[in-house]
Order: sequence, then C-alpha cells, then structure tokens
Amino acid sequence: MEILLTFTGFHDPYSKGLVDQEEQPGPILSLLNVRSFEHVFLFDTPTTREISRNTKEAINALHPDCEVHVLDMKLSDPTSYRDIFGGLKQHAYAIQEEHGPADFFISVASGTPQMHACWVLLAASGEIPAKILHVRPPRFVTKDLPPVSEIDLSSDEFPSVKFKSSGFTIDEHEVDIDSARAQLGIVGDHPAMLKALEMGAMLASSLAPILITGETGTGKELFARYVHALSGRPQDTFVAVNCAAIPEDLVESILFGHKKGAFTGAVNDQTGKFDAAHKGTLFLDELGELPLPAQAKLLRVLQDGIVEPIGQTKGHAVDVRIVAATNRELRKQIRKGNFREDLYYRLNVGEIKLPSLRERRSDIPKLVLHILDRLNGSLKRQRRLTADALSRLQAHNWEGNIRDLENVIERSVRLSRVEVLDASDLLITEPITYADPLDALPEPYEGFSLDEFLGSARKQMILRALEAANGNQSQAARMLGVTPQAVHKFLNQTKRKL
Repeated sequence: MEILLTFTGFHDPYSKGLVDQEEQPGPILSLLNVRSFEHVFLFDTPTTREISRNTKEAINALHPDCEVHVLDMKLSDPTSYRDIFGGLKQHAYAIQEEHGPADFFISVASGTPQMHACWVLLAASGEIPAKILHVRPPRFVTKDLPPVSEIDLSSDEFPSVKFKSSGFTIDEHEVDIDSARAQLGIVGDHPAMLKALEMGAMLASSLAPILITGETGTGKELFARYVHALSGRPQDTFVAVNCAAIPEDLVESILFGHKKGAFTGAVNDQTGKFDAAHKGTLFLDELGELPLPAQAKLLRVLQDGIVEPIGQTKGHAVDVRIVAATNRELRKQIRKGNFREDLYYRLNVGEIKLPSLRERRSDIPKLVLHILDRLNGSLKRQRRLTADALSRLQAHNWEGNIRDLENVIERSVRLSRVEVLDASDLLITEPITYADPLDALPEPYEGFSLDEFLGSARKQMILRALEAANGNQSQAARMLGVTPQAVHKFLNQTKRKL
C-alpha cells in the first residue's frame, strides 16, 4: 500500500498558466497523473481549507480509487518550524499506527519553504519512513528531467540526521509570528486579517519589496513593523519616512542624502534614509505623495540597489528592504500621470491589502478590550463597558478605522465620570458629511421613548461641549446656549450614579 502525505497550496488543485491564463493541474494533481496511491493525506491550514476541499473533490473525480483524507494542522503561523514540526509528527504517528506497514511518500511541491524543510528533516531522521517526491512544473519537464523525482534520504547517499531526546530544536533567526503579534499589539482573527498576516509572514524573509494598501487608520505602519520583525534583519534597523510630510524640494536629499556644497544651504554632508536603513527595512509611508522625480530615482535604487547622494558623482550599494504603504488608489494616480507605472509594478510584487474595520467587524470587540486594557493601565479608576456600549462600537462604520476607534475609546474613557460606560457615554464623532443631519434621526417605532432619546442626545451634546471647552463648564454652557447651572446640575447627577 502506497500513501502520499502533502500540504495543499495556493496552486492546488488547478492554477493559471503563464500563457493566456490557461488552467493547468497544480502540484498534487500533476503528481497523481503519473503516480497512483491508495491513500492521500492533505495537510490543511486555516488559509487553505477551501483549497483542500476543492483538491479533495478534484482527486475524487479524477482518481476514484484513491481515498483522500484532510487533516487540520491549525497553524496560525505557516513559517514556524516548531509548530509545523510538532503538528506533522502528531499526525504522521497516528497515520502509521492506523495503516500499519506501508510505503510512505512525501510531496514537497505545495506549502511554505518551512513546511518543506520539516518534511525533509522528518524523512531524513527516519521519524517518518518516507521517500521525498519532487514535482516539477510542466515547463521544466524535459527528457532528462521527468515530471516527478524520487529521493530516498535514508540511503547511504545522504548523511543521517539526529534529534535530541528533548525534541526538535532549530535556530530560528526570525521572531515567530505569535511573538511578533504580541509584541506589536496586533489583535484580531478575522479571515481577511489572518490572510494578510500569513502573506506578510511568507514574504518577510524575501528581498521582494512589499506594498501595503488600505484605508487611513488600518495600521499600515504597524503591519510594516510586523514584516520587519519576521524578516531576520536587525530588529533596531527600521526607518520610517512619511513621504507626505517632506517638502518637495527636500525629498531627494532626505531619502538619498547629499554632499556638502551640493546646493545652497548644504553646509554639511547629510546621510539619507536609505543609508540609515542599511541592512534593515525602510518604510515609505504615503508613497502616493512622492514627487515624480523622486519616484524615478527610487525606481533606480529598487532595480540596482545603488544610491547616489546629491552632489556625489559615484553611487554606492545599500542593502535595504523596502516596505511602502499608501491609502491612495495608485492605478488611478497612474492614469492621472501622478505615479509612475513602472514603479508601481516594481513594488506590487508583494501587495498586501489591509481590511477596514467594516470588513472585519468580528474583530472590533477584541480590539476594544485590548485598547481599554491598555488605557486602564494609566487610569486611577478602572473603566469598563456595558454590552450595549460594545454593540454600538461594533455597529459603527469607523471611517477612520483603528485609529478612529482608539480615539473614541480614549476620549470617552478619560472624559467619563462613570466607571461603567454605557452606549450613550461613548463620544463618537460622526464622519464629515454634507447630508441633512435630520436624516440621522431614528425612525419611530412601537415602544420608542422620545424622552429617553432626547435625554441621551442632551447628555451627548453636553459631554461634547465639555470636551471642546477642555472641561470649562461656563464655556461649555455658552456653546450650548444653556446656563452654567444646567451643566453643573448635569455633572452632579452623573456623579451620584458613581
């Protein structure tokens, strides 16, 4: 009996070809077209569940004599050697125990490089008595290079690999994904966010530039720091530049540096941001604001890795990983002539879109409690939220996303005089709009309380006025057109609820 073990990947069960987008079999189906197995075990991760299901259906349709099993690895980090190794050992031992003596084969064509490495180590050590199968893409198949190559790592041709009795250990230069998320305070497990995190982890150790897109306030710089943390580059060499904040006539000087006397006012040499980020990561925020001349020079640096400071005739090499971010639609900017098309295609090798809060509402309660816990660390009196307050926060549209959410929670907590904030205690500023404000009024319904609604609205207006007046009751009263006694009475009533 022959048994195949393999992860599923983004090219399974079918993938688009390089020419005319024709559909061709992925690695697993390509292997099954030339080798037959009684059992195929598909190792599945949270981001490949649909892929695994589709692959199983395709195998069942094309190879009905083959029994397909899908095994859930529950991997939050597809690059963590320790997690991958532990999951593979657990499942592999169970398979061997259930099926007894059999010929095991491992395909290393699907999955991450870390998954491939763990497969090879397990096979080489003899912990999984299996042969490695290497599946070649169709374009690389020749007379001398068959579609599938078989490697027996237990033969004398390969040195043996031993493991310590305490278990598998490996020197990982990168910070693992869970540690990076915890250190940076990245919260959420919505599938769209997990997909972005997994993609960031997979691209982190490569040299390819990364372009992070998303609305204002979605956490693009935080995500860039997450990629840097997993890159294996020195953790303290992360240089952030806000392209929108640099005067146009100083962009090239700040990014690439200048030599003394290069222009009027250049009284000293200046080190550019590229040199400051040597061996590390350079984060270019608001990339869409970069002037066209600077875009051309940035493209040259991306192509050849050579930086030419202003006033210097000869450039020098830099080792810098570029992570850029923008909230603009760069394709629209290209059509308007404001952004170079060649620079865009150079950067979007690894393009990652961060979801807005509206697209990941299930993460809002987790984010709220995380933010509240952090704020409570600086408050004398701990604040809490009612279920209604949490529901209101989750239902809001958050045009400013996480930054907007953080501001509302901090503003509400610091200005509130109650320990437990209800929905009406939240100081949520509605997005700027030119619509009729009366359109925001609720629709009356049976059981609706006008007094309760007006009371809540009055409370909100007084709290906002106090915020705008920095706590000055007389000024807040003038802004509202009421007497200072009315504001004072409101505050006294609020205190009695404590």
